[in-house]
Amino acid sequence: MTSPVRTRTTVGIVGAGPAGLMLAHLLALAGIDSVAVDLRSRREIEETHRAGILEQDSVRLLVDTGVSDRVLRDGYEHEGIELAFGGAGHRIDFRGLVGASAQLYPQTDVFIDLADARERDGGDVRFGVTDVAVHDLTSPQPGLTFTDADGVAQEVRCDYLVGADGSRSLCRRTVPEDSRRQFFREYPFAWFGILVEAPPSAPELVYNHSELGFALLSQRTDTLQRMYFQCDPATDVADWSDDRIWEALGARVGANGYTLREGPITSKSVLPFRSFVQEPMRHGNLLLAGDAAHTVPPTGAKGLNLALADVRVLAEELERAIRKDDASTLDDYTTRALARVWKAQHFSYWMTTMLHALPDATPFDVRRQLGELALVTGSEAGSTYLAEAYTGWPATTARSTR
Repeated sequence: MTSPVRTRTTVGIVGAGPAGLMLAHLLALAGIDSVAVDLRSRREIEETHRAGILEQDSVRLLVDTGVSDRVLRDGYEHEGIELAFGGAGHRIDFRGLVGASAQLYPQTDVFIDLADARERDGGDVRFGVTDVAVHDLTSPQPGLTFTDADGVAQEVRCDYLVGADGSRSLCRRTVPEDSRRQFFREYPFAWFGILVEAPPSAPELVYNHSELGFALLSQRTDTLQRMYFQCDPATDVADWSDDRIWEALGARVGANGYTLREGPITSKSVLPFRSFVQEPMRHGNLLLAGDAAHTVPPTGAKGLNLALADVRVLAEELERAIRKDDASTLDDYTTRALARVWKAQHFSYWMTTMLHALPDATPFDVRRQLGELALVTGSEAGSTYLAEAYTGWPATTARSTR
């Protein structure tokens, strides 16, 4: 049997999506080498269409670290959203309330910017690998083995391993049960999502509450829009014709005075909802980041932003551990990252339960939801909380001493 090709690096990264590539980029800026691998080809990731609402600090991270200023040129700044209920829309003015905004910029474009930056800077990123396994997580030199895209067996030895390999994380599963706690909530509904070739139906995102169920009007570009409506998690997209989709969406947003601008539907998908957190986010010399450690419902637009916030903190803590030659400092990563994760879990849960039609809801439950929406939109304090959480909490600062 042929021996694998061996590589030595400081940080091995499983997962070369936005979280893994941003971590590799931040480490490179600190002079720390890494190797990142991903099961998917670069083209596969680029062709996986995913929405993207970036918090203000996420935009700054892309721009200030030299990844891209395209996010400013091609992104769409949103200074508010609308909560639609009770027959009308109610605007939450982010700029007026908290002096901030959010940027509509698809996750696919974030990935392209990061992949281009790693290629530009000579980063070691290997797409299209197979047979990935991680080894010796509590040893001073954990390992990563895989077969590369050319069929050559590879072994990477490093000081630290990072699992940024998504919600089906291989790395997360390697943590022994007695060394982790998992927190999980599954929701009794999902989103039916479509991509539509049409002009925007509204200038900003509209979060629509109605007795028929939730709907979201989002945008992608001037000619391509993203829309969602609440559905059963077992829904089969094959059962939904275009006419049936437009009827369902139109009835929900029409109840609150909105009119859809229709066009050819180019993509249909069902997005299940769940909340998940694994604690701690460190096991030995393995650290988890992004969806590998936690997932949130999409209602609060937190998934990608949490991943970027994780690796910003992780890069700081890895640099500190490497400079001090003291891995124990990495315990601070879990503490710092989870403080934000649980705030985002609450916000995402709150937005989800406030806006969706809940199974077996009584008339009291429905009226209570409407009262909550009226309270949020009719109170400066309530609107400010939503605006602050949606546009993002300030990044935590690194500790200078232990």
